[in-house]
Amino acid sequence: TGRDDNVVIVGAHLDSVPVGPGINDDGSGVGTILEVAEDMKNVRPENTVRFAFWGAEEIGTIGSAYYLSRLPQEERDKIALYLNFDMIGSPNPVRFVYDGDGSEFGTIAPEGSAAIEAFFTDFYADRHLASEPTRIEFSSDYAIFFGLGIPFGGVFTGSSGIKTPEEAAVYGGQAGQPYDPCYHAACDTFAGTGDGVGATPPGLGLISLDQLSDGAAHSVFSFAMTTSAVPGTDKSSAKAANNATSLDYWGPKARK
Repeated sequence: TGRDDNVVIVGAHLDSVPVGPGINDDGSGVGTILEVAEDMKNVRPENTVRFAFWGAEEIGTIGSAYYLSRLPQEERDKIALYLNFDMIGSPNPVRFVYDGDGSEFGTIAPEGSAAIEAFFTDFYADRHLASEPTRIEFSSDYAIFFGLGIPFGGVFTGSSGIKTPEEAAVYGGQAGQPYDPCYHAACDTFAGTGDGVGATPPGLGLISLDQLSDGAAHSVFSFAMTTSAVPGTDKSSAKAANNATSLDYWGPKARK
């Protein structure tokens, strides 16, 4: 429900690589946005929120490309922003936020993406949790939105990259090891979940999943009420803007 001329799209991909079951990549993102979708019944959004469960991401973001290529231009123009959640439960994680303003890695995302990056950064800073930018590599479904000039953002806990000693000092876990030792592997399962970093196989990182799913939920509920903080998007009503800045939509009240 909500105004259909200002659409927030929230996406995660359903497929995994053939060798693995994909519990983190991307069961973590899919499970998160399913839970958020369930809780949307507790609010009356000002904007339309559309949940997308993409197919064939692992072989070239085919599902999202197919969808957007067949969406009439007048419908594309109604998309205010896109939120991508792909791998948010890595067992040796960092709280990464996509570098929308290009300040860290130089790739400047479409207008408005910097504001989405700032939204997530502020969310974690307000909770005394560190976060840091991650490179835009066009390897997930946000790439298609980027190409069409649609603002995007999201969070990520890392894949095959190696955790540095500096990151381990901030986020815990094991330096010199991948953020997800089971990335694109047969061990991307629930086995070892809850046993902590170093479990064999490692399973899901429940703390990172909890923290990043909270950020995901807060972003969806907030932008469902107003996208006024994102340059280039329509303004929702003043009442909705006030609600979005004064209330935390994710928590006990939202869950009831």
